Amino acid sequence: MSAPAVVIAAPASGSGKTTLATGLIGALRRAGHRVAPFKVGPDYIDPGYHGLAAGRPGRNLDPVLVGEDRVVPLYRHGAQDCDIAIVEGVMGLFDGRIDENRSDAIAEGSTAQVAGLLGAPVVLVVDARGHSQSLAALLHGFATYDSSVRLGGVILNRVGSERHEQVLRAACDRVGLPVLGALPRMAELEVPSRHLGLIPAVEHGSAATAAVDAMTELVAAHVDLRAIVALAGGSVLGDAWDPHVELATAAEHATGGTSFEGLSAAEFPAGVVSRRDPLIAMAGGPAFTFGYAEHRELLAAAGARVVVFDPLCDELPVSTAGLVLPGGFPEEHAGQLSANERLRTAVAAGASKGLPIHAECAGLLYLTRSLDGHQMAGVIDADAEFGPRLTLGYRDAVALHDSALWRAGSRVRGHEFHRTRLVRAGASNPAWGWRATDSVAEGAVVRQVHASYLHTHPAGNPDAIARFVTAARRFDH
Repeated sequence: MSAPAVVIAAPASGSGKTTLATGLIGALRRAGHRVAPFKVGPDYIDPGYHGLAAGRPGRNLDPVLVGEDRVVPLYRHGAQDCDIAIVEGVMGLFDGRIDENRSDAIAEGSTAQVAGLLGAPVVLVVDARGHSQSLAALLHGFATYDSSVRLGGVILNRVGSERHEQVLRAACDRVGLPVLGALPRMAELEVPSRHLGLIPAVEHGSAATAAVDAMTELVAAHVDLRAIVALAGGSVLGDAWDPHVELATAAEHATGGTSFEGLSAAEFPAGVVSRRDPLIAMAGGPAFTFGYAEHRELLAAAGARVVVFDPLCDELPVSTAGLVLPGGFPEEHAGQLSANERLRTAVAAGASKGLPIHAECAGLLYLTRSLDGHQMAGVIDADAEFGPRLTLGYRDAVALHDSALWRAGSRVRGHEFHRTRLVRAGASNPAWGWRATDSVAEGAVVRQVHASYLHTHPAGNPDAIARFVTAARRFDH
C-alpha cells in the first residue's frame, strides 16, 4: 500500500505553490505525519526547501525526463515509510512541454499528467490579489477542463481582508469547491531569488531554515490540515523503483543478458563486479546544488562508493576514480572556486590521465578555462560568461561521440536551464546534437570527460550510470 498524495497546483506560475507546499509539508510533519515531498518537473531548487521541511530528500517526478512508466515506481520509492505525500506542481496546472505534434488536452510533463498518473486529488492555490466574484468562473474552467483531473479544493493565497475572504469563499461555494485554507498577504515570507529562481536552500543557510519555519507556521495557522489529510488519495500499484533492478534491466536490454561494458547483468544487483569498488567524488556545497537523489542511489547500486565534497574549499578526495560535477550556480562563487587552486590542478591532471568526469551545466563551466574572468580548471577549451538571456527547455538529444556515459547515437531527453554561455571556444568533439530552430551541437567530449549544459535524469538513463562506474573501475591512478 502506497502513501496517499495531494497535488498542489495553481492556475499560473507565481501563485504561491512553493510557499504552500513547503509550509504544508512542515505543518504535517509537525503534526506527527511522515511526509514524502515531491516536485513535478526538472526543478532542483524547490525540492531543497521541501527537504528541509520534511527531514528527508525532496524528489522529482518528471515524465519527460524519466518516461511516463517510471513516475509511479519513483513515487512509490520516494514515499516508502511515509503516510502522506505532498506533490508540488509546475507552472499552471495544465502547462507542460510545448509540442505542436501532440494534441492531447493534458500536456506532457504537466502537473495534470502527474496527478492523473498517481490518481491523486489536486488542490488549486489561487493568488487572490485582484480576484473577486469572477473567481467562480476561473475555478469552473479548471474543474471542468478535463475529467481525468480531480479538483479536490482551493487554497486562497494573499487574501487582502476578512471581507475579501468572504467574497472569495462565496465564489468557491458557487462552483462546489471547498476552501481548505485562506492565507493573508505576508511579504516577509518572500525568499530571495536570482536569475534562475529562488536561491537554493543550501546557499541560503540559516535564512532558508527560518523561511521554512515561517511557511510552516503560516500554513499551520490558516490551512485545515485534517481536511488535507482526509482528501489525500491515490491509485498507484506495482513495484517501487529499485536502482539494482534498473541497472540489471539496462544490462539485459543492451546485451541480451550477457555483458555490458564489462559488467554482467547478473552482477548488477549485487553491485560487486570487481575486486574494488571505485570512489566517485560528487561535487556539492553552495556552488553545485542541482542534482537528483536517485543519482547517488544508482551509483551506489552499481558498486561505487560516493563521497560528496565542496569545491569551494575541499581537495579532490583521495583515490577518486570518477568525478561528478552537477549543476548549480558557479557564477555566484567563481572567485572562491578559482581560489581553490589545488582542486583545479587536481581535476585538470585527472582529466589528462583519463579520469571519467560527468559534468552538467555548472560542471561544464567549472571545466572551462575561465568563468567571468576567474580561472577555472582548463579542461575544456572555452571561456564562460554570464549571458544576456535565459536558455531553458526540454531537448531531444543524440550523443555525437562515444564517452564514459553514452555511446554515439544514444538518444536522451534532457533539460537546459542556464543564463551563461561559452565564448572563445576552440575545436572539440561536441557531446550532444539536437534540432531546435536550427541544428545545435553542444557540450564537449574530451578523453573520458563528458561536459554539457544539458541536464539529464539518471533514473531515465541507468545504462549511462553503469557505463560511468565501469569507466571508473578501469581508471588507473
